[in-house]
Amino acid sequence: MARLTKNQKKAIEKIEPGKQYNLSEAAQLVKEISFTKFDSSVDIDVRLGVDPRKANQMVRGVVTLPHGTGKQTRVLVLCTPDKESEAKEAGADYVGLDDYIEKIEKGWTDVDVIITMPSVMGKVGKLGRVLGPRGLMPNPKSGTVTMEIGKAVNEVKAGKIDFKVDRYGIVHTSIGKVSFTPDKLTDNAREFVQTLIKLKPSSAKGTYIKSIYLSSTMSPGVRVDSKTIE
Repeated sequence: MARLTKNQKKAIEKIEPGKQYNLSEAAQLVKEISFTKFDSSVDIDVRLGVDPRKANQMVRGVVTLPHGTGKQTRVLVLCTPDKESEAKEAGADYVGLDDYIEKIEKGWTDVDVIITMPSVMGKVGKLGRVLGPRGLMPNPKSGTVTMEIGKAVNEVKAGKIDFKVDRYGIVHTSIGKVSFTPDKLTDNAREFVQTLIKLKPSSAKGTYIKSIYLSSTMSPGVRVDSKTIE
């Protein structure tokens, strides 16, 4: 078993075993137990009472965090020439079509989000083998296949994120940075969890929100009392 570092021991000592913290306490504690030299991401993990193997219990959606994620999101827009200026004015990092499709076919995926339009999905759909495993495939449900290219780019840049429950029934995403104030982390976490609650499948029985944890890069998880969010 690997030996704990001095900072890891400090972090564990600050967490009371078995305790569920209210959301604001958890946000403050995550900041206190983060010892990385860089500005770590703050993540939330929510275990849901669903069976993702059943199509009617799949939980997927989008949410715009009130204070953004703190990340510089790199956006590629695959569009026809008449939409290029709209994409560039909205702040897209890369704009084009055939040239970028060719790059992606060769393995280039150095972006965080890809936005496209319905009329070119025939071309983009062929990239599924490369983009699918990386979670980059545009999808109408997440707002990344749209004619409103400028609006979509603006929303992503402002902190709109796409999330999906994994095969273990857990939804995991980043809700900010350690440099955020506890209030900003609390606002973002609450917005995310309340969005999950709205997406509860009618076929899901029993407890829906089973557990919530906040953590930062390389920090232990802090369990949150779900009653302080719902």
